Amino acid sequence: MMNQQQNQSQGQQMMNESDYLNVILSDLKRTVREYTTATTESACPVVRRMFTDLTNSTLRLQGELFQVMEQNKMYTAPSPAPRQMIDKEIQTAQQDHQQAHQMSQQHGMQSGAFYHQNNVSNHTSNVQNPYT
Repeated sequence: MMNQQQNQSQGQQMMNESDYLNVILSDLKRTVREYTTATTESACPVVRRMFTDLTNSTLRLQGELFQVMEQNKMYTAPSPAPRQMIDKEIQTAQQDHQQAHQMSQQHGMQSGAFYHQNNVSNHTSNVQNPYT
């Protein structure tokens, strides 16, 4: 009787299968971020290739695990973002980009040593807002 109660108590404290898989899925996402950072920081082509391969294999594994979890209703996808929120984020990013560009031009002109003369003419963006 005592062992049965202990087993039930231990069973309630253990994580279920869905929780385990969510932990693994989160860990795979983290690993991809770290491999991506290692890839972008690698100066050696051989090391860069190794981290690129590790990133790709981890992405495949993460995708397969996600598919299994989604098919078994163990993963709830987030709800779609409202269009107004997306438009606001795009507008903020465009303003930040413009401010950074202006600041870099001002800094370059004032510092002299960092001033860079454009060697290509200005051009219009070939990327359009997909939500307009």
